Amino acid sequence: MAARSFRPIDLAREHGLSTQAVRNYEDAGILPPADRGDTGYRRYSETHARALRAFLALRPGYGHQAAAAMLRAAHRRDAEAVFRFVDQAHADLLHERRTLDEVAAALDTLTAAPVPAEDRSAGVTIGALAHQLGMHPASLRKWEDAGIVRPQRDRATGYRHYPPEAVRDAQVARQLRRGGYPLPQITLFVNHLRAAGDSADLHDVLEQWRTRITARSRAMLTAAPHLAAYLDL
Repeated sequence: MAARSFRPIDLAREHGLSTQAVRNYEDAGILPPADRGDTGYRRYSETHARALRAFLALRPGYGHQAAAAMLRAAHRRDAEAVFRFVDQAHADLLHERRTLDEVAAALDTLTAAPVPAEDRSAGVTIGALAHQLGMHPASLRKWEDAGIVRPQRDRATGYRHYPPEAVRDAQVARQLRRGGYPLPQITLFVNHLRAAGDSADLHDVLEQWRTRITARSRAMLTAAPHLAAYLDL
């Protein structure tokens, strides 16, 4: 029995794509090169159909770039590279989940221990906060430039002092920094915390983060059979 042949539109219809998108995926190396008929039109095979299914299944959990790289490695029959991408993505996601747990614990500690009224008005100095976080004061000034922490200034001396909200932001930023997050992403997250307001809203932000992580984990699990089916070819 002759192998089944597919037109670009056949692959496109299965996934609700345009034929141009299918051709673009081939041009990007996500699909292996297609055979050409006498008229020059592309002719795809079951291999291409499985490659497209695998890529579209991988993309929600691994992201476009990683999914594309995995398919290119599979075309080269470099299974070692494919599995490295899989392992790295799972390791990164576990690292993010642990970072989330650390941030949640830091917030729980801060909300469980109310700050005395006198400390709330005075705040802490840059040296005291740096010592508390185990970092250099220069790093706190860098975080200030990035918008992560917002100290107040003593009108008489010009010295920085950090109110409880700034201490909270610094505590959370420290955990995220340990988790390997770059400063721009930390700034966005801290801004989100500020916009959330009270502690209940802060925990809602963390639950949304946890939901996104869970969705990626589930997407990776769902993609596994599609990737295995393509590698079996």
